[in-house]
Amino acid sequence: MGFRLIRLRLRRKLRLSEQKAKNISENTEQGVEKYLFKRIGKLRQIKRFVFSWIILILIAIIATIGQNSLLSGYYQTLRPVPGGIYNEGVIGTFTTANPIYAVNNVDTTVSHLLFASLFKYNSSNQLVGELASSYSVNSRGNVYTVHLKPNLRWQDGYPLTSKDVVYTYNLIENPNAQSPLFNSWQNVKVKTDGPLTITFTLPSALASFPYDMTNGILPEHLLQNVPADEMRSAPFNTTNPIGSGPFQWQTISVSGNDPSNAEEQITMIPFNRYVLGKPKLQAFIVHAYANKSRLINAFEAGQLNGAEGLNQIPPKIAKMPNLDVHNLIMTAGVYVFFKTSSGILANQTIRSALIQAVNIPSIISTLGYPTHQVNEPLLEGQLGYNPAFKEPSYNLTAAKNLLTQAGWIPGPNGIRINKGQLLQFNLTISNSSEYLKVAKQLRRYWAILGAKVNLIIEDPSDFSNILQNHIYEAVLYGISIGVDPDVYVYWDGSQAQANSIDQLNLSEWNNPNANVSLEEGRTNLNPSIRVAKYRHLLESWQHDLPALGLYQPRSLYLTNGPVFGLNSSVINSSSGRLNNVQNWEINEADVTN
Repeated sequence: MGFRLIRLRLRRKLRLSEQKAKNISENTEQGVEKYLFKRIGKLRQIKRFVFSWIILILIAIIATIGQNSLLSGYYQTLRPVPGGIYNEGVIGTFTTANPIYAVNNVDTTVSHLLFASLFKYNSSNQLVGELASSYSVNSRGNVYTVHLKPNLRWQDGYPLTSKDVVYTYNLIENPNAQSPLFNSWQNVKVKTDGPLTITFTLPSALASFPYDMTNGILPEHLLQNVPADEMRSAPFNTTNPIGSGPFQWQTISVSGNDPSNAEEQITMIPFNRYVLGKPKLQAFIVHAYANKSRLINAFEAGQLNGAEGLNQIPPKIAKMPNLDVHNLIMTAGVYVFFKTSSGILANQTIRSALIQAVNIPSIISTLGYPTHQVNEPLLEGQLGYNPAFKEPSYNLTAAKNLLTQAGWIPGPNGIRINKGQLLQFNLTISNSSEYLKVAKQLRRYWAILGAKVNLIIEDPSDFSNILQNHIYEAVLYGISIGVDPDVYVYWDGSQAQANSIDQLNLSEWNNPNANVSLEEGRTNLNPSIRVAKYRHLLESWQHDLPALGLYQPRSLYLTNGPVFGLNSSVINSSSGRLNNVQNWEINEADVTN
């Protein structure tokens, strides 16, 4: 009985255990069915959902990248940045970097880069202080006081003071130094008035004097022991010149077997303490070519950034896609100077007829570059210029009538004749393509008038001697006028005499009223009074017509691609292209606005 009861209890527990196991199994199956197999069916929908979002995100990313690329032009700009080595080719040979001797294109280029001046011209061709901070002049106009900027340094680290300025000008005034600047500085007394002050005492008032203080200053501490008569050949000039300009000397190298194919390379690096700021270029290399064709070939091959010294654009260069042409108009005038002191051109009526027979705007249109017409001794826009006194305009009928009334009658061959004298003269020019083109047009205009003109074409070296000794009847030539209207040396009667310093009065014109006007105009500092004084010069010039004004010439400068900061305004000399060289840039990069 007891055993049977125990067995029944065991069976009941067993059945309960089996029921629990069955319930667990059924619950597990239901859970798997509910939470696994039924959701596996929904997984495909989840995959499609997730995949769709992934695609949308990718599209958004791609769109954002594309939009940024398209819009980058709106907030990023290609701008010039510092750096780069500038290679400039110049025709000529290097002889000296010394600023009191530099004359040719190569020398003036190197000197301009190495040496700073008291005053210089800015990118607008205005006179501004470089080493000088300011200047003042006394009431008489003959004592100028110049103040230097503080903390000036030479490229070797030595201080630059007023003593260096005085040393430089005393050296120029020393005849033993044989500086080309000697004539401009005679009888000027220069002295220091403290380390930052210099006084210049002139023999008489001179309104244009500040424009004479634009030559480079020399270091006294390096040159004071060099005798003046040995200065021109001093090693300082060519081996390691030390200045205070934007660039400092590094090396010079020479290649080529003979002078005809020689090339000199002068490498300069930025002067960190240059008074107007460290230059942005990494280096400036001047390549001096004795042969013009070598410069052209180097430029065409992309070895040069700039080319100086070409009068015309060579055909092979003209086709270059990156060529930039810079026509830098000069503050100069190209004239035909008639010798008024003797010969057939001493006749004012003939000169007037010759001037009215020439269509100057037509000649200018053939030059190949835009420029300004010159029609009086002063340039358009210059202090004192007055269009009321310009030379007569083109009027062939009036020109012919003038000659006919004066007894000059056309002969059988078209050349006018008066009492057996033919209307003919020689026109002398320097052998250049531009002058030759202009001279041929002048000859054609004058042939129509009835004047026979013989062209005398001289090599530059021979032409210089002819010009200096006035061996001509008429001469086609360009004179440098500059910013200030002081044209005394070109038109005052004293400057035509054999004993004058330069004999730059090429027309040998001597008008008493003009002489007084020129003297009083240059010795008065008041601009309004100067304008009034120069009016008499213009009146006399218009009446006498000692020359035929033509046009302002250019300095042609070619660059292989853009040069940011390059001076593109009117300049006073070819080296004026470098007036703003410390700001030149040739590299470009994307910069965020």
